[in-house]
Amino acid sequence: MFTEDFEKYLREERQLSDNTVTAYLSDIDHFERFVNSKGVHDLSQVAGPHVVAYLVELKKTDKSKPTVNRKLTSIKTFYKFLMRNGVITTDPTADIRSPRIEKKEIEFLSIEEIDRLMSLPDDTVKGIRDRAILELMYATGIKASELIDLEEGDCNLYMGFVKCSGEHVKARIVPIGRPAKNAIQKYLDEAKPQFTRGRSVPSLFVNYLGEPMTRQGLWKVIKEYGEKGEFSVKLTPQVIRNSFAVHMLQNGADVKSIQELMGNEDVAAIQAYLQATKNRIKDVYDKTHPRA
Repeated sequence: MFTEDFEKYLREERQLSDNTVTAYLSDIDHFERFVNSKGVHDLSQVAGPHVVAYLVELKKTDKSKPTVNRKLTSIKTFYKFLMRNGVITTDPTADIRSPRIEKKEIEFLSIEEIDRLMSLPDDTVKGIRDRAILELMYATGIKASELIDLEEGDCNLYMGFVKCSGEHVKARIVPIGRPAKNAIQKYLDEAKPQFTRGRSVPSLFVNYLGEPMTRQGLWKVIKEYGEKGEFSVKLTPQVIRNSFAVHMLQNGADVKSIQELMGNEDVAAIQAYLQATKNRIKDVYDKTHPRA
């Protein structure tokens, strides 16, 4: 009962993505099975020591600190939800802090590496499609889940923008530049009709069978070009998204604008991109200034 209401809260009020909701529910299910094994069969009866014992168990099974943090975040969110709805009067997670972990430095490509990435797809129908994907990802900083949800109707190439409006994503309009517009237009004119064999498929990007591209299919595309390009970091959709943000900041964009373009309500996440920009500038200074 609690988990059903919690899922509704995550989807409707928090408007979290399907993957995030699934992760939260999986974490709560895992925690519930643990406390059940300890004789607690009602999540509203959980106390602080039960949560601590669970974290100790995770540590014993060699779970990484990021994994422990994620599970604890799920549990904390769940009990805050129960508190808000009057199911419990004391939050068992209130005095429990997440394990401290070192912040991983943001990984992104240099502008030269981005140029090399865009040169990798060939002029086959697959290459034309892949170039459109890569150009759009870098032009917008779009998430992988948002990209595979895009439909042709979400692209206004004449005006130069795409509309991101997934089921659990805050809708926004994102401008795109000439390279991305040209790549998408070429894909729509020359490649997509060959994939779909003349069928009408609303999804913007499709696979060899003319079916909507999946998350796995997108990752396969990114992995292929990451291996071909031999970049300084492992190429992932997030690395391309990071590159978009860092390069925009390097060229004078303000944090608020980046926040809106990326559909990211967490200013702290954008500040991390800003820090990466400062670190890169410092590295350049140290390497090039005669008196550094």
